[in-house]
Amino acid sequence: MLDAAQTTTTSLPAATGVGYKPQHFSNILAGADPVKWLEIHAENYMGAGGRPIAQLRALSERFPLSVHGVGLSIGGEGRLDPDHLARLKHLIDWLNPASFSEHLAWSTHDIDGAGGYFNDLLPLPYTDATLTRICAHVSEVQETLGRTMLLENPSSYLVFNESTWDEVAFLREVSRRTGCGLLLDVNNVFVSATNLNLDPRAYIDAFDHAAVGEIHLGGYDEDEDDHGAPLLIDSHGREIADPVWALYAHTIAVGGPKPTLIEWDNDVPAWDVLTSEAVRAATLLEGVHA
Repeated sequence: MLDAAQTTTTSLPAATGVGYKPQHFSNILAGADPVKWLEIHAENYMGAGGRPIAQLRALSERFPLSVHGVGLSIGGEGRLDPDHLARLKHLIDWLNPASFSEHLAWSTHDIDGAGGYFNDLLPLPYTDATLTRICAHVSEVQETLGRTMLLENPSSYLVFNESTWDEVAFLREVSRRTGCGLLLDVNNVFVSATNLNLDPRAYIDAFDHAAVGEIHLGGYDEDEDDHGAPLLIDSHGREIADPVWALYAHTIAVGGPKPTLIEWDNDVPAWDVLTSEAVRAATLLEGVHA
């Protein structure tokens, strides 16, 4: 576990943030209300310079920033990629963000000695062996970065027969063993609950809210499985659905106001459309603050 004396102590405000997209740079500088913080994907800013880094430096002078990783493959069978981890550390060291997070998922696989990378965040069985591996990887990340990270709950489309832990208990135990915080993606909860025929409110009620450092909200696409049952896809490509808003209201009523991100990564809308989602989240947060 990371020594508390070695942990970076910055944090995000319990207010609304959005995922930063370069096409919104001018809009943000002109006036970002109600957006109070921004999140970036780490892998987009691991280069040596250029316009992306210059814009990021400018934004870091005006807003608290959250760095969200999508490529560490914390759930992978093999060791973490040392080169990727080194590039991540370089970014974190100079940017000094308020928060860093990654996913409870895997995206790499060693095939006949040749590393492979899948452009997706893939699920994993919740077993004692998986728990040991995840904790080792989380601890390595935290020791390398010198800060506490947040681990995000995934969106799920199937259940592994070999799982011996439920997801909430698994995440709670990872947090207990490593000292990491948790990122609660409310859209992922709703997507998983619909696909796996679970109660999303029961999931939220059982979650370790004391460990939550950030909440994510996003949109999903609707489909059907081979049997005609509803199948939701975590797409991040549209507005947040009403049942997710309702689940978010329940979440902050149970766990209190938390830094809340609007995720919209595909088919990115105009700035006023994105901020309209941020306004709705801010209104709900203000009600809980009051």
